[in-house]
Amino acid sequence: DSSDDIEDVSLFDADDDVSRRSKNSKIRHPVASFFHLFFRVSAVVVYLLCELLTSSFIACMVTIILLLSCDFWTVKNITGRLMVGLRWWNQVDDNGRSHWMFEARKVSAQRRKTSSEAESRIFWLGLIICPIIWVIFAFSALFSLKVKWLAVVVMGVALQGANLYGYIRCKVGSRKNLTSMATSYLGKQFLRQVRSPGLWKTS
Repeated sequence: DSSDDIEDVSLFDADDDVSRRSKNSKIRHPVASFFHLFFRVSAVVVYLLCELLTSSFIACMVTIILLLSCDFWTVKNITGRLMVGLRWWNQVDDNGRSHWMFEARKVSAQRRKTSSEAESRIFWLGLIICPIIWVIFAFSALFSLKVKWLAVVVMGVALQGANLYGYIRCKVGSRKNLTSMATSYLGKQFLRQVRSPGLWKTS
């Protein structure tokens, strides 16, 4: 059995020693920001150009999978924590049950530390756009009957989609919160339509 736990905790005690800078547009972690995009963009570029660079499908596949694996590890363990103060992982308790942990850096009223706006924008754009690109590649490979590439693009969708899902869970909370947010939104839209004056006009 597996269960999901949400914890709102400080990632490291040292984080509390840095105060928040309002509307900070400076990139405070340039190396992390670079590697957040480097591996995933490189995998996309290699996929697009591999047939021009070499005729060896095995070499292209291994290169792309290595880049995707490096990207998954880097984004999951480093750039998410540094750039936006989020992290997720899986742990097994003493009873052998698997727990998925989703954490967000605790924000206090006195001492608040948030990522810069530039870093946050880089993080979320890279996190969202690249999985969409791999989904497009998957449909393209399927419809063009390039069956040999399906395993590669499915790996891209799976690894980058897992990080996207994990960080969305960190950002918005548990699945219950996601459901309640969707229900609340739909309820508000329904009430807005019901209260619309056009629905109650009489002839």
